[in-house]
Amino acid sequence: MSKDYPRRDVPVPSPSESGCWGSDVIADAIRDVGIRYLFVNPGASFRGLHDSLVNHLGNQQPQMLLVLHEEHGVAMAHGYAKVTGDLCGAIVHSNVGLMHASMAIFNAWADRTPVLVLGATGPVDAAKRRPWIDWIHTAQDQGALVRHFVKWDAQPASPKAAQEAIARAVLMSNTAPQGPTYVCFDAALQEAPVNDRPPRLDRTRYPQPAGGRPLARDVRQVLEWVRAARRPVVLMGRVSRNTADWEQRVRLVESWGALVLTDLKLGAAFPTSHGAHGAAPGFFLSPQAAGTLRQADLIVSLDWLDLAGTLGQAFGDAACHARVVHVSLDQYVHNGWSMDHQALPQTDLTLLCDPDAFVASVVEHPDFSQVDKRPSPSERPYPRSQIAKSDTISIAQLAADVEAAAAGLDMSLIRLPLGWSGDLCDFDHPLDYLGYDGGGGIGSGPGMAVGAALGLKDSGRLPVAIIGDGDYLMGVSALWTAANARIPLLIIVANNRSFFNDELHQERVARDRSRPIENRWIGQRIDDPAPDLAGLARAQGLTGFGPVSEPAELVGVLRNAVELVRAGGSVVVDVHVTPGYSPAMSSGMTRSHDD
Repeated sequence: MSKDYPRRDVPVPSPSESGCWGSDVIADAIRDVGIRYLFVNPGASFRGLHDSLVNHLGNQQPQMLLVLHEEHGVAMAHGYAKVTGDLCGAIVHSNVGLMHASMAIFNAWADRTPVLVLGATGPVDAAKRRPWIDWIHTAQDQGALVRHFVKWDAQPASPKAAQEAIARAVLMSNTAPQGPTYVCFDAALQEAPVNDRPPRLDRTRYPQPAGGRPLARDVRQVLEWVRAARRPVVLMGRVSRNTADWEQRVRLVESWGALVLTDLKLGAAFPTSHGAHGAAPGFFLSPQAAGTLRQADLIVSLDWLDLAGTLGQAFGDAACHARVVHVSLDQYVHNGWSMDHQALPQTDLTLLCDPDAFVASVVEHPDFSQVDKRPSPSERPYPRSQIAKSDTISIAQLAADVEAAAAGLDMSLIRLPLGWSGDLCDFDHPLDYLGYDGGGGIGSGPGMAVGAALGLKDSGRLPVAIIGDGDYLMGVSALWTAANARIPLLIIVANNRSFFNDELHQERVARDRSRPIENRWIGQRIDDPAPDLAGLARAQGLTGFGPVSEPAELVGVLRNAVELVRAGGSVVVDVHVTPGYSPAMSSGMTRSHDD
């Protein structure tokens, strides 16, 4: 995309007496709503705004971080929000930059994560366009590119309207169900002088609404069913990372004597070492988790991802005999374009409220103490994985050595590969694990890792992302921002030298058609030549180790890497792992081209 074509020799308008331009008003509004970071890939369509952020705001927030691809910028804002819950912005160039960013926007949408995407177009007035380049970088309705997977979009036509659009976008993005919003600014609007400058945006007049609580009668109904139940199960889905909410969820489960299931597609929601955790978490429903659900007589879903699909996997064609309570606001954003809403679950009671607000309402209800307290299991019903000796490095071996290298440290696992089994480690804090990307594609791992590591900076936690080689290669240039902005981060590439998940799909098709499974690797293997993954990191200013293929060497390399990250470095370790997948994957291989 071209970004530096000279403008025609046309008269440049003079600013008003105050020296204010349209983009100055926009920059003030971005600061006034509290945006701390802006991830920017430069483009001529927002050169006015870029100037205002640098020369009008000066050293005031927001801080700009340069990224090498628009998709990375949105992914970084996504990762930051997963850690902090705070909204960041990503600025993308006209229509072409928005097309680049669209996959990351969809990830944030499907992951119900707030991101403010700012774009530009134009000039909308054709008389002000440069030949060729401004025409192909102008769209009649630019927001239509992403309208199906953002909560709201706008293209304001005046500085005052731009202020309101930014305020509304932030409110809507942060309101549950959370998600991305998009605001596009006309290049001519940015570069026009403002003679009647609107008052600065007063953020206090646009308060974030509190999440709605459930009706008292519905809380009483749930408590009556809990008292009558003998084997309640709570499905911990999309819930907050707030530690007070975490403790409330533990209190509720212990009072009810319930079992809990969690999901590796989502962040840590309940301590997996707790005796009430009924089965190892996974990306797919394991046989043990399905058995836990089949034994339940009451199932309470706290915004569980794909409730209908989960019940279908557990009960098959048989009807679910348990009462089902579903607590979720998610249907407010279903629009029919994407099937991210999943199948429609059959429930006995659906509560349209925030799941943590529901938990708080239950715990605070006078009848809560009247529930007959069942003893919680003293030990969880699944053991930690045992490591089998091998000449190669398995995912289980990698997990054990990462844990050993980080012993005594609070580690945040930003990302885990699909081959990860939930019994390889424990999550005992909301920031111990951040979950997957939402859209189930590939290439988001590096960008989201950088954004999450920025959110964890100065927290005392060790940021670690374990990603596949395909994910790494598709998004590797995102790591330059970590080196440039001095963001401590450890990336471990679980390198199986293949788009291995698709090898399994090709094997399945070959078996179904009685064709040779030996050909499953064709068009999948990342080899001949093997990319130098550590070299790609070093080329961008990071420290790179590997490839590590000997099991005896791994823990020492990881300890060195951890020390460098603790000293403020950004590090990549390339680990050759044995191609394989967790048992849970066999029950639900994805259609995504992931490792």
